[in-house]
Amino acid sequence: MSHRVLAPIGVMGLFLAAVWLEPVRVTAQAPTAPAKSQNPATPLAPPKPAVPAKSGWTVPRTPDGQPDLQGFWTNTTYVPLERPKNVTKQFYTREEVAENIKRAAAVESEQTEPGTIPDVHYDFTQFGLDRSQGPLALNLRTSLIVDPPDGRIPPLTAEGQKQAAERAETRRRMGGVTDTERNQPLSVRCIIMDRIGPPMLAGAYNNNYQILQVPGYVMILVEMLHEVRLIPLDGRAQLPQTVRQWTGSSRGHWEGETLVVETTNFNGKNPFQGSSENMRLIERFTRVDQNTLRYQFTVDDPATWVRPWSAEVPWARTVGPLFEHACHEGNYGLRNILAGARVEEKRAAEAAKDTSK
Repeated sequence: MSHRVLAPIGVMGLFLAAVWLEPVRVTAQAPTAPAKSQNPATPLAPPKPAVPAKSGWTVPRTPDGQPDLQGFWTNTTYVPLERPKNVTKQFYTREEVAENIKRAAAVESEQTEPGTIPDVHYDFTQFGLDRSQGPLALNLRTSLIVDPPDGRIPPLTAEGQKQAAERAETRRRMGGVTDTERNQPLSVRCIIMDRIGPPMLAGAYNNNYQILQVPGYVMILVEMLHEVRLIPLDGRAQLPQTVRQWTGSSRGHWEGETLVVETTNFNGKNPFQGSSENMRLIERFTRVDQNTLRYQFTVDDPATWVRPWSAEVPWARTVGPLFEHACHEGNYGLRNILAGARVEEKRAAEAAKDTSK
């Protein structure tokens, strides 16, 4: 594998991106009151934003008068969804964030050990895929979750615990992860990934999005898998409960300067953090300055968690276009994963025979 000569450039690019972006002002605040409603007919109260709109800045408008969210954006971040158990505060200082990013970027750029399984994968740094090689919006939070105030996903209900146990048992009965292609993760099979969601959360790379607006619709093109989310704004009803989809059924509307998107009708085959198919997701998109978009989401799933919970991610403006991410289920990589497993099994069997002689 080629040496990661771009690592220093990547780290430098990260800090140049932070300078290029208008610094996001994140201030401490009182704990957010929990969103109590778990009734689909009742709107959930939006979480109090951690990224305020820039004072004196006016949101641009589309030709039909809507807030203009269009452009290319990235949700790349080094902030975990949940607050680490050894962290007791809501916010880091800017100096602590810079040190955390520097340390994580150094780990990303490390050379893999020749002959190991990780060494077989292509070099992220060589192809500009490290998180430190692109722009990101400054986020001083210690977790993306803003409610509950402890930054952690709420406890499971009794029903949620039963659901998790049943899924684990079903998975156990399926056999080893390399026994068949169906046992491979959905992301390995290129069916769906976390960047798509919803909610849309960053992964290791390809964390870019393009937003387009036309009268009556908002389109979000996701770089990963080249997925398209087409969100109608015309007040139409959700799909019937009998119609279930990988990414659910989304309907949007404007609340002042914020695009609010409600998604239901998930198929349950790609549970978000262990959610049920009846999860109700509320996303909020707000332009806070020229180079930053505030993305918030609230998860309401009384069948899984004892209360709703919310998270927030600042999206940074980036450059386009987005090139097609040509991943597909029948790729040679999946075939080689299974073939490699069969070779390893054969070698193990032969070694066992030699030992027994």
